This record gives sequence, C-alpha cells and structure tokens, in this order.
Amino acid sequence: MNNKLIRAIHNHFPLNSFTTIKFRNPLLALTGCLLAITTTHSVANTLFLLPVLVPTPKPVTAPEEIITIDLPPVWEAVDYKDISHPVIGRKGMVVSQKRIASEVGAEILRQGGNAVDAAVAVGFTLSVVLPRAGNLGGGGFMLVHLAEQDKTIAIDYRETAPAAAYKNVFLDQEGNPIEAKSLTSLSASGVPGTVAGLHYALENYGTMSWSEIIEPAENLARNGFVVDDDMERLLTRELDLLASNPEACKVFLKDNCQPYQAGDVLIQTDLANSLAYLQKQGVAGFYQGDIAKKMVAAMQQGDGLITAKDLTDYKVNEVEPIKGTFNGYEILTMPPPSSGGVHLIQMLNILETFDLKTIKQGSAALIQLQAEIFKRAYADRSTFLGDPAFVEVPSSGLTSKAYAQAQAKSINSYKITPSSEIKEGEPAKYESPDTTHFSVMDDAGNVVSNTYTLNHYYGSGIVVPGTGILLNNTMDDFSVKPGSPNSYGLIGGIANSIEANKRPLSSMTPTIVLKDGEPYLATGTPGGSKIITAVFQQLVNVLYYDMNILEATIAPRVHHQWQPDILYVERNVPADTVDLLKARGYVVKKSATQGSLQSIMKFNGLFLGAADPRRPGAAAIAVDVIDSK
Repeated sequence: MNNKLIRAIHNHFPLNSFTTIKFRNPLLALTGCLLAITTTHSVANTLFLLPVLVPTPKPVTAPEEIITIDLPPVWEAVDYKDISHPVIGRKGMVVSQKRIASEVGAEILRQGGNAVDAAVAVGFTLSVVLPRAGNLGGGGFMLVHLAEQDKTIAIDYRETAPAAAYKNVFLDQEGNPIEAKSLTSLSASGVPGTVAGLHYALENYGTMSWSEIIEPAENLARNGFVVDDDMERLLTRELDLLASNPEACKVFLKDNCQPYQAGDVLIQTDLANSLAYLQKQGVAGFYQGDIAKKMVAAMQQGDGLITAKDLTDYKVNEVEPIKGTFNGYEILTMPPPSSGGVHLIQMLNILETFDLKTIKQGSAALIQLQAEIFKRAYADRSTFLGDPAFVEVPSSGLTSKAYAQAQAKSINSYKITPSSEIKEGEPAKYESPDTTHFSVMDDAGNVVSNTYTLNHYYGSGIVVPGTGILLNNTMDDFSVKPGSPNSYGLIGGIANSIEANKRPLSSMTPTIVLKDGEPYLATGTPGGSKIITAVFQQLVNVLYYDMNILEATIAPRVHHQWQPDILYVERNVPADTVDLLKARGYVVKKSATQGSLQSIMKFNGLFLGAADPRRPGAAAIAVDVIDSK
C-alpha cells in the first residue's frame, strides 16, 4: 500500500528531485511525499489518491530498490535558470540603500514591531548613515498598506514653500535667475516635512514608541559608524559645497575641511543630541522647540525664508493613492504633487494596448516602444502637473484607459516620433538623482514604500548650527522662471511656479502592487526625472515578463523624457541593440546608472528582497524569527 501511494504521488505531481529514499523504509518515503504535496497543493488536488487508498486487487510486482522523492525547492522562489537571486525571508523583509539601516529595520520587526515601526526607524537611521539623502531636514512621500483595514493610504510630507516665497524670489532686477540662489543659499530650503511625516506614520499606524524607534539612530550618531568607499567618494565629490559652510565642515569633514576616508569612524554628536531631544520632546521639538528656534535664528542671520510660523503651520497630508491596473495586477502609487504615480499609471496603460507576445524583454523593439511612451508622458508632465492645492491636475483623465488608447494610436512600432512633433509644452525640470527609497513588509501583511530627499547631494550644503541637521534645497524643484532655462539648461513649467505654501513637483514614485487583492510588490527608487521610467521598466519586467524581482531590478534601463530629444541608455545595454536604436533614428547617449530600486515581492508566503546593486552598500535583510516576548 505505502509503495503504491508513493508512486501515485510521484507520478501525479511534477516535483523536483530533492532526496533519495530506499523502499525498505516505506514509512519515511511516504512521509516525504505527503510533506511535498501538503506544502504546495490543496486537499482537492489529492483526490486522485482515493483509488490507491481503496485499490482493486492487482498482481503484486517486485518493488524497485530505490526511488527518488521530489520535494519542492523553496516553493519555487529559486530557479537555477536565473543568474541572480533575491534574498528570501519568512517573517518579513527590509530593503534600503544602506545595510546598517536595513538591519535596524529588520531588528524592529524581530522585536515584534510592524512595517510602519520598522520604516520610521529606517528613515531616522538613514539620516545618520546616508546623510547625502537620508534626512531630517527634507521631505518625501510614503505609501502604507494596512492589512487589518485592507486599505492603502498615501502620506504626503513633501517640503512646502515658506510664506515669504513668491514667483520671482530667485530672479534679479532684470528678471534673470540668480545663479545658485535656489541651490546653495538658506532661501533654497523649503519647510522640512520629514520629522512630521515619520511621526504621523508612527502615531497613526505604528505600534512602538517614538523614543524606541529613534534610539538606534541616536546610538549610531553618538557612537559613530565606519565610513565606506561610497561615502568617501561622495564626500570628496561634494567637498567644495560642504567646506563652504563652517557647520557642515565641522559635522561631515575632518580637520581643515578634509574628507573622511573609507575605514574612518564618523561621529555626529550634534545630530545625536538632536535625536535625543526629539525622543523626549516629540515632533514639537522640531517644529516649535529648540531645533525650530535654531533653524529660525539661522534663517534670520542669512537670507533664509523660513519663519517660526512656517514651521508651526506645517501639515502632513494623508490622501488616497493613485490607482490603476496592468496585466491583471492592481497598481497603487503616489498622487500629486508627485508626478510619478500619475505618469506611471499612464505609461502602463499605454503599453497594455499593444500586443507584446512577439516583443522580447530587452529588445530594441521593446526599448523603442517604451521610449515613445515615455515621450508622451513627459510632455504631459510638463504641461499639467503641479501641486493640486494650487493648480487643477487632470489625474483621472491622464490615468484613464481611454486616454491611453488615444495616445497609443500616435505610436508607430516601426518609426519614431520626434519630440518636436508630439506636443508643445515645457520640458521637465531637472531633479537630483540622489533621493533615497526603502521598502518594508511584515508578517501581518502590512507594507511600506517610502521615498524621501534633500533634493541634491547633501541638500543646500548648509547645516543648522548646533543641530547636525542638513537643510534641503527643494525650492529648486519649482520652476524658478517658467519658460527660462535653469542652471542645468532645462526649462520649467508654469503649473510648477513658486507660490507661498505650495509644494514643488516631484518624480518620487513609491509604489505597491496588489495581486488578487493582497500585497505582491513594494518598490521605488531615487533618480530624479529617471525615477518614473525606472519603476515602470521594473514593473513590466516582473508583471509581464515574469522575471524574478532581483533580475527585473538588475536588467539594463533606458530613459527618455521628451526634452531633450535624447534616448539615455545604461552602459550594459548591448552594443548591437544601441546600433539598432540609432538606425531607427534615436540620438542615443550612454548614461550613468538610472536609479536604485529597493524592492520586496511577496511570493507564496515568502518575502523576496532585492537591493539594487547600482548603489554600493544597499542591502535586503530578511526576518525569519519574531521575538515572542
């Protein structure tokens, strides 16, 4: 009986070879078979065993001496056809641009905290260990899926223009942009939103205390951490910026404003004291307390715009995410003032109108189709997108399937459309590539996808004296002078012009994907204007081409933003493909890496983490055990 049951299981299920069990121990063999099918198949699928359990008499045949028992390989999460494999976790996953921060978040999950607790801890930790982008003096966007409530919410904690800001604040008497004023002066800073945003998320959706969550970051700032090669490179690159501000020199550079070297220990005592102060005083310590007073004093001594009232009046906005569908999956992402969500859905909608069955992943044909889609979305971005509190943004129209059908009709699979023929409008404004993103999933089904920024590397390069806190230069994300090139030679749009209390346009695109109503993927990336196209290409790789999450992340990327009319390709796009694209009429330029996706997929109960190798030091940290205390 046992041997027949084993053969029936073996013949019915296409299980992969795992171990070899001799028939002289049939009970062990049967146990292995039953374990294999119960981990991967429903009870209904085992009804074929009834004839074996109640058999009709048959002649007895001599059993084979040995049979191979096939057990499933990690629920099919690992496939040796793939070259790269994600990190696998069973109780949760944290992925960020710095391993130390990912480890802090994972430890919060192990202690019984939820995804929001872990995400807030990661946000504070990155302000210490990734100071060029992680921050307390910037802002961003967070998407949270709440398992118990079965809903996803969007938290907008983007910086705002101070009340003293006005349309021509960065122009001289002749109406020309004042060089660097919107980049490296005190007036370049919008009212920071990060501390308020992280506090809002924890207070409303977390489970642990504010003080507990800040503690790891405070310890790292006070005791120091080892500078890695990536940090040395960026400190050296931005040496002039940091050395120009005495406080930044004191915090981030050694004696005589010399950069730290890899292997040195960076201690940030002022920042540690600020974090300890926030532990005791809460969010009010930043917006009304001593930190606020120090920030306002710095503004008053220079040419800054932020006042005590600006800080007191800052508000976090909880809003509905932008929603769409692609290939049977539900896409949830950030609404304006982020442009990312609207155009991610728009581009997926357009792609879905085409038959992709004969188009291979990574081919010149797919790149051409994507580039033509990118052009149309970025033309719309420059024309329609801004802060919805100040301008009417046609989000529902831009993300409708009907609009996608209409736009798709203008795309010729065999001929490119010059950008000049697509639509008149204002080109997308430059955004720094050094934002940062992190993703968290917990065992209860909660998910966080968060992107935040100082704008450029180290923001304005100005540290508020006595706090260790870098200020953002997000005011440069507005159109300093609509219709006129900025310092990067690009032109901004009218909808994104400067107004008091307005939030500047962004490309940040934190995204959560649902499959059959359940969390399937969390992702996002830094990369400035390339954020939207990077997230788009990863989603297409996973949701249509069925690539594993790490291979979909590593795959070469391209970018086109309508103006300038240039197709940017990463260096690992094959030379033959580049030649084909040039032959089709594209002006092709090789670019630096495009983004740094930090992503998690939920697959058959497992958490698959993918840290993009495009940023050194990024890490996915798995959680396999939860402390039961």
